[in-house]
Amino acid sequence: MASAASFSVGAALPLSVVAIAPARWLIAAIALASLVCLLFLGGWSAKVGGASVRVGALRVAFWSALAMVVTTAVGAAVGRL
Repeated sequence: MASAASFSVGAALPLSVVAIAPARWLIAAIALASLVCLLFLGGWSAKVGGASVRVGALRVAFWSALAMVVTTAVGAAVGRL
């Protein structure tokens, strides 16, 4: 149940960005909105777990951003972007 709620909250903003962002900025807008949601959810998870909110939020945001960069690089390397 908690996983479904986390996914729904995390997906709500990026999906709404798709509806309002201009096509030219769509990829960047979705990536930024996703990172903002992940930053929030990382901080929230850390708070619930009794850890440092700042460290938890930054850890989730950093590794998520790195995963997005690597994925984008691989996509560009094989010609899918």
